[in-house]
Amino acid sequence: MPQPNFPFRGRQAWPRLKSGRRSGTLLAVIERSVASAGVAVADILIVVGTESGNAEMVADFLSDELPPLGHAVEIASDDTAEAADLANHSVVLICTATHGDGELPDNLIPFHDSLVTTRPDLSQIRYGVIALGDQTYAETFCQAGRVMDRLFADLGANKVGERLEIDACPQPLADEDAVEWAKEWVTFL
Repeated sequence: MPQPNFPFRGRQAWPRLKSGRRSGTLLAVIERSVASAGVAVADILIVVGTESGNAEMVADFLSDELPPLGHAVEIASDDTAEAADLANHSVVLICTATHGDGELPDNLIPFHDSLVTTRPDLSQIRYGVIALGDQTYAETFCQAGRVMDRLFADLGANKVGERLEIDACPQPLADEDAVEWAKEWVTFL
């Protein structure tokens, strides 16, 4: 399983209780704290680029897994993502597959083109990228995720963590890797 490249890896660094059990992982502590506070930690917009549905499946799993951690999640897919949506969110997670010879999926092209044309200031946005691809196409592997990552950076958005690149060919159920990565990624928001 790919490991995110985050500066903190202390998920198991919590002290043991007198009983010998760990007092909890970082995620468990966050879950308990958020649940008791009743406040959304982050309002996350997941922008999905998909042709065959794999990236949308990943986004759907994330929309189930992140709210128990205290995050509000909205998914924008099927041409529903618009540059204007970004004004209402401070955190964006791009979840996209690569299509054809390294192209963006058809449903993501209008969003991408709108950002390129309008060039909004995204300096108030923190973002991450989950890119799906097929490594048999080595030159264009996860190209759509790389394109969106570069565009958000060029527009001033603040990247959180490293881009997750998943080879969806041998791992057709990319949701497991993505959920594991995303649960750690949200701890840095």
